[in-house]
Amino acid sequence: MRIEIIKCLKDNFSYLIIDEQNNSACVIDPSEASPIIDHVEKFKLNLKFILNTHHHFDHIGGNKELKKKYNLKVIGFEKDKERIPEIDITLKDKEIWKSNKFETKIYHIPGHTSGHICYHFFNQNILFTGDTLFSLGCGRIFEGTYEQMFSSLQLIKSFPENTKIYCGHEYTLKNAEFCIKHDKDNSALIEKIKSIKKKLDNGFPTIPTTIKEELDCNIFLRSKDVGSFSKLRDLKDNF
Repeated sequence: MRIEIIKCLKDNFSYLIIDEQNNSACVIDPSEASPIIDHVEKFKLNLKFILNTHHHFDHIGGNKELKKKYNLKVIGFEKDKERIPEIDITLKDKEIWKSNKFETKIYHIPGHTSGHICYHFFNQNILFTGDTLFSLGCGRIFEGTYEQMFSSLQLIKSFPENTKIYCGHEYTLKNAEFCIKHDKDNSALIEKIKSIKKKLDNGFPTIPTTIKEELDCNIFLRSKDVGSFSKLRDLKDNF
């Protein structure tokens, strides 16, 4: 399996998951159709599925056009079926979905939205977290509560430390500036910031990150309780 990172809109990431044996592919959160189409056509992929983490427009904006062009199936959370356009397959919390070599378990992780899910491709040790967990950050709380977001992050923390994290946006440098302000003596964070700047300077994405890196450096994952997490989230909203 190969993961291709597709930059969309201003700072969104969509992801193509490619079965290299037969060139079939799924796309995670197509913000817009054209960058996905360009990649599919260039590499002659057979795009079969869209997997949406949540209903926000910058994660489902390409659904209709891609479905029309490739006659694919759209997958999402059962409780978001009224908000995800063109949805065909609805999944429950902790349900496993499989199609040939594609196999993933979904987890309901509310907070950013009420119907947000992540996709755990457990055979590859890969987790697509949408807008719940970012590298060195977490999503704004729009529809959920602090308690829900904190609980969702605790769930993500429980995955194996070498799990690769692919999130929804390139927010890493800005998140790093916030983390270092409140965790200035964190040597692992200081080293990660050097790596982030080097990647960006060379035109590379800062994604993927890992659970281990986030446990060491992400101040939101290092919060011990809902109270301290809530204070940090409020500070970040105004940062």
